Amino acid sequence: MNGRTYQRLRARMTSIRRNERGVALVEFAFSLPVLVVLSMAGLETANLALAHMRVSQVAMMVADNAARIRTSIDEADINEIMTGADLSSASLKLKANGRIFLSDLEPNGLSSPNTGQYIRWQRCWGQGSFTSSYGVENNGKTNATMANGMGPGTTAATKIQAASSSAVMFVEVAYNYQPLVSNTLFGAKIIRYTSAFTVRERTDQAIKNAGNLGASATASCT
Repeated sequence: MNGRTYQRLRARMTSIRRNERGVALVEFAFSLPVLVVLSMAGLETANLALAHMRVSQVAMMVADNAARIRTSIDEADINEIMTGADLSSASLKLKANGRIFLSDLEPNGLSSPNTGQYIRWQRCWGQGSFTSSYGVENNGKTNATMANGMGPGTTAATKIQAASSSAVMFVEVAYNYQPLVSNTLFGAKIIRYTSAFTVRERTDQAIKNAGNLGASATASCT
């Protein structure tokens, strides 16, 4: 190798060493996986927060609508309420992945020591494999097992109770969270919310079936 060739080669290598045109591309290649993970985590977090909000809204809507029905309540009314819940939760696919429990809570009318609350009737909707966390139909009817009321908490001060000669529509919604991307970030999550509204004007709390709906057409819990 003569001197001129050596000088040319050296100049060429120096030029290559000082060339920074590919630095940005290399840095982007290294940072891209991190950006993708952070973006997916952000989207999943937002989706989870939205799911919590929607499940909470469904619980409140069902309890409120059931409490607004006047005069008496019928199986057809329950079906309409659950249809509304289905339409409002379509994006969650709540019917396939969750379950709604609508319970009529009233005083059991018994003397001490059996005085308490009881679940006169309970209706359910959704295909999720859940059971109510707070009781089933006829719980507390003949004893004080529901003396403190219904719902989260351990004392009468933290539970829901119906006033004398009235009733409370108590709703519990359980939902298997459906991840937007993957459940790797949060794992399998079950979202549960409750809501309760006192019946407004209805004085007859027994559930009717004026249309003679069969068991398959009612919101049975079995």
